[in-house]
Amino acid sequence: MKKQIYLDHASTTPVDPRVLKEMLPYFSKNYGNPSSLHTIGIQAKETVDISRSKIAKILNCQPEEIIFTGSGTESINLAIKGVSLLKQNLKSKGHIITSSIEHPAVLNTCKYLETIGIAVTYLQVDKYGLISKTDVEKNIRQDTFLISIMYANNEIGTIQPIAEIGKIARQHNILFHTDACQAAGALDLDVKKLNVDLLTINASKIYGPKGTGLLYKRKDIPLQTLILGGGQEQNLRSGTENVPAIVGFAKTLELAQAEKDKENKRLIRLRNYFIEKTIKEIPQTKLNGNPILNSKKIKSLPNNAHLSFKDIDGESLMLYLNQKGIFISTGSACTSLKIETSHVLKAIGLDTAYAQGSIRFTLGKSTTKTDLDYTIKCLKEIVRSLRMIK
Repeated sequence: MKKQIYLDHASTTPVDPRVLKEMLPYFSKNYGNPSSLHTIGIQAKETVDISRSKIAKILNCQPEEIIFTGSGTESINLAIKGVSLLKQNLKSKGHIITSSIEHPAVLNTCKYLETIGIAVTYLQVDKYGLISKTDVEKNIRQDTFLISIMYANNEIGTIQPIAEIGKIARQHNILFHTDACQAAGALDLDVKKLNVDLLTINASKIYGPKGTGLLYKRKDIPLQTLILGGGQEQNLRSGTENVPAIVGFAKTLELAQAEKDKENKRLIRLRNYFIEKTIKEIPQTKLNGNPILNSKKIKSLPNNAHLSFKDIDGESLMLYLNQKGIFISTGSACTSLKIETSHVLKAIGLDTAYAQGSIRFTLGKSTTKTDLDYTIKCLKEIVRSLRMIK
């Protein structure tokens, strides 16, 4: 069987066997609907409640402040639309601040809100993908009611100063939401330390089941309901709860919390080795995001290595690597079908000759030094060949 190396963990991750084991009984043995009033239904509800409490403990919030959703995208929509549409219903359109490098779930939601009269400011970033706290404060208007800034970028891995931005929002009495989908499993999720009012995470990025997300919502924040039905999740997300997935979500967060520090150290060592060796052995290769390895000024996700190879086509490189059994991405999986330069790379001002040859390598639990050596060997051969063709 051909060697397979998966370096696309920012896109999704395999379900941890320990998580799957926890989930299995809730598919066919403990299969009750949590809304049913009989014994099996009550048992299912108790299971959901226990899982909610476990997650709340990790996020340092109250269980009732956790709303389960079907994805990170749905959670983002519930947060941003939920706050904004309620504002719209009050005949006060208002203003939102976000950044130019957000996930499409945030950007497209904001673009929709612009069509109904809500003003949106898209903050620019520096060449490392970092948002200026000063810019956040400068762009606050009298009618600003929401700021939404991602915790860590899904393409280049840059970590934003979320706690500081949250503090600015609090000082101006503005709600603050963060998309923390990439941060979960690697960074602190204490909502009080982060100064956030709304926080989005999903399970599939941290070795949990796909199709599972949540929204932390501070309990005194009203939201407009987006999915109408039986009134589940405090009438904010109707639909029968996905009990196995919720159980898996709680388990995967517990494991991530317990193993985070040790795994981060391992990933940083591997990531730094991979970046240093690739740049050394392949001429005209550039690292995006974190400018200097172990930089204290610019912080980056421990598993992210976003590299640009000058004068080649990233899509071609990805396809050739795929033939070698190496699975990577040119950027966000949610925009992978669009043959154009990533909005994130445009925002950081990356030169076109480099931007077109950009690849995101994201390491994970299964990644080894041997895997990375093989990847570098293949990269050298393929980049050399593609440059000769060009």
